Amino acid sequence: MAFLDNSGDIILDAVLTDTGRARLAKGDGSFRIAKFALGDDEVDYSLYRNNNHPEGAHPSGSAYYDLDILMTPVLEAFTNNTSSMKSKLISIPRTNLLFLPVMKINDVADASAKMNDDVKAFICAVDKDTEDSIGYNGGSVREGIMYGENTTAGSYCRIDQGLDTEDVSSRFAIDHDLNETQYIIQIDNRFGTIMDASGAQQASVSYIDDDNVASYYLSLGQDTAFVSENTERDPETMSQVIKGPRGTTIKFKIRSSLELNTSKYLFDRLGNQATVASELGVEHQFVDSIVRISGATTGYSVDIPVRFVKV
Repeated sequence: MAFLDNSGDIILDAVLTDTGRARLAKGDGSFRIAKFALGDDEVDYSLYRNNNHPEGAHPSGSAYYDLDILMTPVLEAFTNNTSSMKSKLISIPRTNLLFLPVMKINDVADASAKMNDDVKAFICAVDKDTEDSIGYNGGSVREGIMYGENTTAGSYCRIDQGLDTEDVSSRFAIDHDLNETQYIIQIDNRFGTIMDASGAQQASVSYIDDDNVASYYLSLGQDTAFVSENTERDPETMSQVIKGPRGTTIKFKIRSSLELNTSKYLFDRLGNQATVASELGVEHQFVDSIVRISGATTGYSVDIPVRFVKV
């Protein structure tokens, strides 16, 4: 849903997602709205002009500090759930918080967790021929290559969560209500499935929506192959990207779908062709996609660019 007009009376436009309308259309009385979320994707809070703003405080006084924010155009509500609600609002009753938790890609803890620098994304080689062709560079293992068929080899993605500030020492334990204990991984189900960092265990799909986006709910203590506590407290260690108190870590790989592994149909329909002079040094087809990791507790999310490649 969205505000249609915020210049006068508040007008609220509420629409169901495609999935919601499909369930309502059953007409069996089972449709119930059990949960809802609010987001502020359109709002740029850096526009708040007080004395800390690069341009200084608003010349008309404190009543106008948030004028630019209030005048921000707001999107009309749309039904595609994959295109909305990236930044979900959360309610925290405490008033003594100076920092909120974030999630960041950790590409320094392990060479196998690095993103490919050439394409600025993780690359998923969808079959064995592709793994053999692009998995090595001059005899050494190429960074940022996930093996979509032989998942026990290749790179993985690691996301760390916590307070990314030097004002609070990492030796402190993160507060319980700021510690992310459940993650949601969303991936286009036509392209791949989620595996653990060892490549031996596949995650269970929780839900596949009408846009073929699969959601995986992974919890601390239950999905131990994916989610774990970040026990590193030393602020001087070079293996961490969170500067302050650290929460949890999630690691995963991607197994390519059977369709990408055995066919070029989706590459021909949705992808692009790269020449031998490309970053990978071999002619190939590729499809660019996004894997989104969201925190169910904190609402924070991060998008991971993934390129599916087939030679």
